[in-house]
Amino acid sequence: MTNVTTDVKNKTTSLKGKNTPLTFALAGNANVGKSVIFNQLTGSNQIIGNWPGKTVERAEGTLSFEGHEIKIIDLPGIYSFSTFSMEELVSRDYVALEKPDAVINVVDASVLERNLFFTLQLLEMNTPLVLVLNQVDVAKNKGILIDKDHLSTILGTPVVFTTATRGEGIYEAIKEAVKVATSKPKYTPIKYRKDLEEQIQKLQQLIEKEQIDLKYPSRWVAIKLLEGDTEITKLVIEKSKTVILQAKLVIAEFEKNCQEKCFSIIASARYALANSIVASSLQQDEVWHPLTDKIEWFTTHRIFGYVTAFGVIGGLLLWTFVVGNTLSGLISQGLSLINPIDPELSMSAPILSIIFNGFWGGLDAGLTLIIPFVIPFYLLLALIEDSGLLTRVAFMMDSAMHRIGLHGKALIPIILGYGCSVPAIHSCKIMETRRERLLAAFAITFAPCSARTIVLFGMVGLFVGVHWALLLYVVNICIIFAMGKIAMKAVPGKTTGLIMEMSSFKRPSIKVVLKQTWTRTKSIIYVVFPIYIIGSALIQILYVYDILTPISNAFSPLTVLWLGLPAFAGVLLLLGTIRKELIIVGATAMLGTSNLLVGFTPIQLVIIALVAMLYIPCVSTIAILAKEFSWKTAIIISLANISTALIVGGLTFQLLNLFV
Repeated sequence: MTNVTTDVKNKTTSLKGKNTPLTFALAGNANVGKSVIFNQLTGSNQIIGNWPGKTVERAEGTLSFEGHEIKIIDLPGIYSFSTFSMEELVSRDYVALEKPDAVINVVDASVLERNLFFTLQLLEMNTPLVLVLNQVDVAKNKGILIDKDHLSTILGTPVVFTTATRGEGIYEAIKEAVKVATSKPKYTPIKYRKDLEEQIQKLQQLIEKEQIDLKYPSRWVAIKLLEGDTEITKLVIEKSKTVILQAKLVIAEFEKNCQEKCFSIIASARYALANSIVASSLQQDEVWHPLTDKIEWFTTHRIFGYVTAFGVIGGLLLWTFVVGNTLSGLISQGLSLINPIDPELSMSAPILSIIFNGFWGGLDAGLTLIIPFVIPFYLLLALIEDSGLLTRVAFMMDSAMHRIGLHGKALIPIILGYGCSVPAIHSCKIMETRRERLLAAFAITFAPCSARTIVLFGMVGLFVGVHWALLLYVVNICIIFAMGKIAMKAVPGKTTGLIMEMSSFKRPSIKVVLKQTWTRTKSIIYVVFPIYIIGSALIQILYVYDILTPISNAFSPLTVLWLGLPAFAGVLLLLGTIRKELIIVGATAMLGTSNLLVGFTPIQLVIIALVAMLYIPCVSTIAILAKEFSWKTAIIISLANISTALIVGGLTFQLLNLFV
């Protein structure tokens, strides 16, 4: 388990022995450290899936705490309980209808006023709540001092300080949540301004008088009716038209007197109350500007910000190339000293030799062509994410992304797509509309994931040159924008503006970075290495028995005549539809060596890497496209990928033959 779990075991109190199973929900805005707390609590005891009947991700884990078996549910990061997104609907229905034993509301202590807007909505639902003020270290660095006890008295709920990246305060947060869950305290509703509060209470009393049971708290229903919430209005109108009529009268009166929409009036009341609470609970005697403010100015500057954005993206790729090439060379030298292939085995047991050589060839390819490139990429990506730099890059790229019908927020899943297309497409849920999610997913299918990057590094970077590999990346970015432009015209609709949480800059946590790197890398190691080793041996056998020749001949009009590749390249491209790394596995197995220049010319290596970077996504990516959108959409996107790869690959071959 995690350090927090160890800490929990060492701090046993009088609660021990109560074997009551409990359920806690983690709720809060995006980028407040909620997921870090979830990982600290649950360690490896996590299940990631979707909410029943929804495409929104559900993270669930377990924790043993002082005799209690606790289920932890990590709710999506949201800013309100409106019905503007599926994440908001899922979260509010879980809190209101599933009724967890306690809700741990994680907020950013350095921007407390903004975060309390959501906290007040949780209190409106009469939720058993623990308020966790995370990133208190960042708040202290800004000169912010928070009176925890005073804040707890005003809100009527326990308040705990935490620094999640270091595991500080996590034990206390869970201990308070257990107390809240087992004692079931009654909360006094927080009052809004007088005229609004009077109307809320009148409507609440009418709802209770009409005996409308929606399983939501009556006060919360009254507020939602005044906000004009469509989902709640539909439910109430089936029960009582009297309540709906009264709500409409109140809304009309408020909008006439205040000259603004009623939902805006309620939002203003929440912000005014949050401001008042923070003003009485927070001190900042000396306002000063830390180094992070200067970094913020530089990374969002209208000139220097673009330099930063392109520097981050280019640096990520260059770092991967340089470090990957160096590690690959060192590993290759080491493996050459322990090569176990026995030449005499070829004479005495040829089939056994083929299988043995295939196993070794697959292991050799995995160690020299995967590990050296994947780990540096994921390590630097985790550093960029955890520092808060990635959101600034997305902000600066907003205008450029608008040219393909997206906004800067889409850059985050696209960059994640350079690691793996499947979670990247899944993360497109951060986009506001289906059109934007579809356009972002389409762009991701052209981004070179780690598997395609392995092919690019292993075929071009190692044998042709780093400058050629970087050039292919530039070509790829141009193609992404070109195809995005075409897709934007093909899919009707308008692009929304950019609304994105800009988390504070912070020093990356080495623990978090290493854990994130390992989580992303281990799936490749666990899945790819068995495929490499077993697949290499099978390909060796198929190749010896001439089973692959008919397949090569069938693809030869495209591979040989149009793309200028060797005849056996058709088999490699077919294998690549399963996983792109199998292109290298197949090549090393067929050639009997990891030196690909034995079977390819430098131009052919550039062409096959370019085609592999663009053509049909792997089966996993096609499956996630079908799940998130539809099979029809997945097929159309796949055909677009194939067509683009063949056209670009063939034209590039003709140009290279003329000028190189």
